[in-house]
Amino acid sequence: MCAMEHQQVRVHARGIDQNVLVAGPADGPPVLLIHGNCSSADFWRPLLRHLPPNLRIVAPDLRGYGATEAAPVDATRGLGDFADDVAALIPELFAPDAKPLVVAHSMGCGVAMRLLVDHPDRVAAMLLEAPLSPYGFGGTKDLVGTPTTDDFAGTGAGTANPDFVARLAAKDREGDAPTSPRNVMRTAYVADPASLGADEELLLDTVLSTVIGDDNYPGTSNASPNWPGVAPGDRGVLNTMAPNHFRIADELVAVASKPHITWVRGDQDAIVSDTSLFDLSYLGSLGVVPGWPGAEVSPPQPMVGQTRAVLDRYTENGGSYREVVYAGCGHSPHLERPAEFVAELLELLP
Repeated sequence: MCAMEHQQVRVHARGIDQNVLVAGPADGPPVLLIHGNCSSADFWRPLLRHLPPNLRIVAPDLRGYGATEAAPVDATRGLGDFADDVAALIPELFAPDAKPLVVAHSMGCGVAMRLLVDHPDRVAAMLLEAPLSPYGFGGTKDLVGTPTTDDFAGTGAGTANPDFVARLAAKDREGDAPTSPRNVMRTAYVADPASLGADEELLLDTVLSTVIGDDNYPGTSNASPNWPGVAPGDRGVLNTMAPNHFRIADELVAVASKPHITWVRGDQDAIVSDTSLFDLSYLGSLGVVPGWPGAEVSPPQPMVGQTRAVLDRYTENGGSYREVVYAGCGHSPHLERPAEFVAELLELLP
């Protein structure tokens, strides 16, 4: 199947200029694509060649990514800034009264959850790919998201690898260093780097589009008396996902409108898993981060278990979900298992 024809459009909404990838007829079945962290709307472009041309696709660059304005991110709202930006685009780029299928990846799934809670009339169904836990990223220790410390130490912007951040800022395209964006993409975004194929340079461009700074990626941090010595700040992207700012489980379970959720993930995901290589507690347990206080104090976050527990509660309260696990797949099933991913997507359309 040939790639869908697409265009980039500029929309001024919520006071910022947003860049949006748009494809398909305006009155086609509506599909909203929300990308994840260190990415952009172009991260979805390989998927477009597998989709039927009758769909109406809207895929925004979130603020501070791609070609959207690098507006500040207020981390105290969790992922609310992103969700409100996206919500403002729906009446502009879909047919009147459209309720799109929301397809989201990684951090974008947290944006989708926030969108559902705050704008339930805008969501027909959700396809969550490698989703952020409803209890945020890092710093919690059980299936109900109990914090490991009172200041949420070990989460937020202070956990970012400074060399990776510096290489992002420098638009570094080399691939030899372990912390180079290319190498991180090859080893963490997918299980098999060969799955990037001819799209590797395009996908690297999306990673390198990340705006660096205190108001964007990674954000600000605070010192902590608790291991590993850093706590989240109130500005910037990584702090939006810290569990003091993003803790949406109860709101998701309580939302009056409960569309169906399909949850897809790879069993070799290195980023969102119960053994995440981006969770400082798990790295501490491996001896990579020194001084780890042990599993009783700071166990690895059970990310997958938390999501399953919340979606079970969502079902008990009138919703429905299905979990789909791809063997030998990493963090990006739409790149690694495109045919299977598209089948799940099309199943959710009316």
